[in-house]
Amino acid sequence: MKILAVDSSGLVASVAIVEDNVMTAEYTVNYKKTHSQTLLPMLDEIKRMTELDLSSVDAIAVAKGPGSFTGLRIGCATVKGLGFALNKPIIAVPTADALAMNAWGYGGLVCPLMDARRMQVYTGIYSWEGSPENARDFGRLHIIMQQRPMSVSELIGKLDALETEEKVLFLGDGVPVYEKEITRKLKRSCEFAPAHMGRQRAGALAVLAGIYYEKGLTETAEEHKPEYLRLSQAERERACREGCVIRPMKEEDAEEVSRLEERVFSMPWRKKDFLEMIERDNMSCLVAELDGEIVGQAGIREIAGDIELTNVAIAEEHRRKGFGRKLLRAAIEEGKRLGGTQFTLEVRKGNEAAVRLYESEGFKSEGVRKDFYEKPREDALVMWLRDCGENASGKASGDDL
Repeated sequence: MKILAVDSSGLVASVAIVEDNVMTAEYTVNYKKTHSQTLLPMLDEIKRMTELDLSSVDAIAVAKGPGSFTGLRIGCATVKGLGFALNKPIIAVPTADALAMNAWGYGGLVCPLMDARRMQVYTGIYSWEGSPENARDFGRLHIIMQQRPMSVSELIGKLDALETEEKVLFLGDGVPVYEKEITRKLKRSCEFAPAHMGRQRAGALAVLAGIYYEKGLTETAEEHKPEYLRLSQAERERACREGCVIRPMKEEDAEEVSRLEERVFSMPWRKKDFLEMIERDNMSCLVAELDGEIVGQAGIREIAGDIELTNVAIAEEHRRKGFGRKLLRAAIEEGKRLGGTQFTLEVRKGNEAAVRLYESEGFKSEGVRKDFYEKPREDALVMWLRDCGENASGKASGDDL
């Protein structure tokens, strides 16, 4: 039996060929490339190096999700196209199950972690030794808890509640994000997978797909679709059109807000800085929340009757949707509540989209601070809103926030 396997569910892109329990080739890349750039060239290289006739494969395996929405769509489109062209069945394998397969034979519990943001993960619980009650078995892989999204704290509670003293092995891209939290709160012993088994690998996917194939768990190219486990892209887009919720930041938001800050700014504020904003009477932080995820934040500070906007950040994938404008206006209203009568901020001189947004809301450039920003070094425009009654025009185009 010959299986071609493709995994593009996360940052890793991986393609493999497994034939009669021999892995002929595996090509895995975890670098700054999109799957649309890498997946087909990787497949073509494996085909060339192994002189593979694609019509000779018995089935095409793919990680069906959960994972990156874009990555899953690219993987789905790739295998559907191959399935239609070659008239071959598709084996859709849950991503967490395939990740657990990396730890074949581990003598404790195996727990994949894929970062789903907002202190949530896609995860499952697996074991290799014995067959726990009510577990689903795929060869020696025993599924104790099927893959699902949940908070890290809920997962820790479920692991501690299991009637076993086995150590837990964590693996996946959620490990570097939540390792400290897990180590601090989990009561049972645990360890974290090394680099060679810590991310998605198409070879492991192909081996598990072989078990699926023997059980008759295949589908046609027409039937195959990704399994997101959260809102579909269409549902998320609808939520975008309906708008996000602006609310004050809470203590439990600080970790997620600081991660957003790190993604947007080269010199980000830290978690303790945002926690301090909650404690101080002259400071406040607002967050923009969409579908339970924090997609933006704005901080303000009152100084002698003036309000400084300390930072306004919108996640890159949610820009040009009007969230920045909505957040800016809410921050101005919050500043008025703190007693502010005029507002100021600094912005990179080269951030033209942000400058246009601020100007459309009534801010005017009144000075330049030379080399104010680092990484890269750049001048800052100092902008002021002196007359709050003239803002909120909402007519700017190219709103990048």
